[in-house]
Amino acid sequence: MKSLAVPLLLLAAAARICAQDVPLIDVEDYDITARVDLLAQTLEADARVRFVPREPTNMAVFELHNGLNVDAAQTADGAGLNPLRYRQDFTVHLSFPQTLPAGEPQIVDFRYGGRLKGYEESPVEGYSLAQIDADRAFLLYAARWFPVNGYGADRFTAKIKIITDEGMKVIGSGIGLRSEGIEGVEHAFEFSYPSFPGTIAIVPDNGVGAETDGVATTVYFDSASDDLAREYGQATGEIVNFYSDLFGAPYSKSLALIETDEYAPSGYWAPGMILMSPYGIRQAVNRRLLGTLVAHQWWGSLVGPGNRNHLWLVDGLAYYSALLEIEEMEGEEAFETHVREARIESLTYTDMPMIQAGRLTDFSPEMHALTGARGVMVLHMLRWTVGDEAFFAILKKLIDERTWQSITTDGFRELAENVSGKDLDPFFLQWTESTATPEFEQEYTIYRLGGGQGFRIIGKVRQDMDTFSMPVELKIETEGEPEYQVIDVTGTSSDYSLETFGKPSQVILDPRNRILRFDDDIRVRVAIRKGEQIVELGYYQDALLEYQRALDINRYSSLTHYRIGEVFFLQNNYQSAANEFREALNGDREPAWTEVWAHIHLGKIFDITGQRERAVNEYQLAIRTRDDTQNAQNEARKYLESPYRRPKREETIY
Repeated sequence: MKSLAVPLLLLAAAARICAQDVPLIDVEDYDITARVDLLAQTLEADARVRFVPREPTNMAVFELHNGLNVDAAQTADGAGLNPLRYRQDFTVHLSFPQTLPAGEPQIVDFRYGGRLKGYEESPVEGYSLAQIDADRAFLLYAARWFPVNGYGADRFTAKIKIITDEGMKVIGSGIGLRSEGIEGVEHAFEFSYPSFPGTIAIVPDNGVGAETDGVATTVYFDSASDDLAREYGQATGEIVNFYSDLFGAPYSKSLALIETDEYAPSGYWAPGMILMSPYGIRQAVNRRLLGTLVAHQWWGSLVGPGNRNHLWLVDGLAYYSALLEIEEMEGEEAFETHVREARIESLTYTDMPMIQAGRLTDFSPEMHALTGARGVMVLHMLRWTVGDEAFFAILKKLIDERTWQSITTDGFRELAENVSGKDLDPFFLQWTESTATPEFEQEYTIYRLGGGQGFRIIGKVRQDMDTFSMPVELKIETEGEPEYQVIDVTGTSSDYSLETFGKPSQVILDPRNRILRFDDDIRVRVAIRKGEQIVELGYYQDALLEYQRALDINRYSSLTHYRIGEVFFLQNNYQSAANEFREALNGDREPAWTEVWAHIHLGKIFDITGQRERAVNEYQLAIRTRDDTQNAQNEARKYLESPYRRPKREETIY
């Protein structure tokens, strides 16, 4: 069952998104007029770019989608430039006849155009970032459909005019104006704050509206029902209001939700816009993804990273904001479940420190693990270190002081120190500039105190990082209610002495997953998660190697056996698949849904091999579990009524 893997990506992203070489420029403003021909799948555009050199230079480099060709480029006074196209890194290089002084604004006019057909010639291989079809189009800023400098970090203002066919709705960031023109209907958008307003969607004008406590949302989902679209609109309003109370007002309380296509990223954002692929939308509201995208209206739109090495301040804050909203709506248990998932995800990639993320590819699993999931864990640990009151004051002050600006990790640390009154340099050094992750061990002895005064626990915590210094929570299981205490762990060995009234039976380190750390259970889950990512890319044998690493640690892991069974099932190796699903049923049953889905898969195998009676028995066993994870009960009932048939193979005939 592929959907249970919780992958955030559909395809490999092999293209390297490189930071622009020096000399650097700072783009301030765009004035773009683009003619979009839906039937021909073409875009023809003129773009005026105002930029400021950061140092004296006679060169400027811009990134541009490889499906687009530059026809001409000239300075504001009409002097022609000779644009050189380098398709290996989708850049356009301009050489100026004289040196441009540092700090002095310059203007370049581009004329360019071409066909945009989804993932063909995309800046990120395999991903559809700009696609023009007969009935709709989307042009993500990430597609570099206009000349871009410093993607994701260089903030700009923009005036964008889109000319297209009658009867279409054009959506962009900022104040919009529709008018009739000679070449077609003109849709003009002006965004006068420095941000990332360069995303455009062209859709049929049939959106589903929803309003929630002053938040107006219009949903343009082609593959979803109107009911699901309204549910998304309602959820968006709830999330916007929750964030507004937490962080302050967003740029706008009017949002558009737009469906992209199956090869687009699961989700994308721009000021006032949220874009989701069919995979991201799913069959019910994908609240974590939606919450993350809505949070980018603050983290990204209002406050951005100083450069790509500080993307965790956008991706991590948006992801963690979504978990805070889930905590509010679904409770602490749901929140902690998502934090555990983020911890596992963050440990799938530990090859570089978080503040070197600019070297990674956009939309890659590595980027998500480092800037998103690890960012979540760093913020979660910061919250634990400074306390809830200071933590939320830090986020509020970040918005108050940095709206329409950028921030670096050092800047965030300084702000956090000012609010909390704590020296956080060791914390940030440990978690943003290092790849080390501690693994705790402890030993303790319990003594009874005289005179019925309770018990004393003398213990020692060991871990393998000299630089580690953080408060760590202990949960003491007793004959009555459990007791919680906090100790300071510094260096590789720390002693502690605690007293309890009830007789202790067990001391548990970090029971609420507040610290990013390894243990055997986490190593198993990390190996499984790596295997799931590799399966998504279609490398089944490599995935089996990762799953075997998990079994080497815990041979009774039901999840590992279940995932191996999935791989064998995909390879039509049904006997081996059946063996693994049986092992999943005989294992630790963690997580609990492995039971119901192992029975369903066994039923499918028996149907495929002509053993209908045995298949029916497995479907009935699945129903008896009463576990409805991922709509399992309907799936089992469906195959009780009609046998499972494997999909027909598609073969190329010459």
